[in-house]
Amino acid sequence: RSEQFTIVRSMIDLGHNLGLEVVAEGVEHAEDLQLLRRLGCDLAQGYHLAQPLPDHELLAWLGAHDPATAAPQPSM
Repeated sequence: RSEQFTIVRSMIDLGHNLGLEVVAEGVEHAEDLQLLRRLGCDLAQGYHLAQPLPDHELLAWLGAHDPATAAPQPSM
């Protein structure tokens, strides 16, 4: 687990050092999202946040959710 943590932290740092916005894919658990927030990950996607949806369902979902609460914020 510590090797995985080191790899993820290094990838986030690398992306930021290159001036990129970092997106974590495949986030399936609240604990993973919390860790990504602490590490400064910019954005996340995965089943924990929302499952893939047809376009008409996506529009309804977006209308019912505030995107700012679903995306990890940089930790400062």
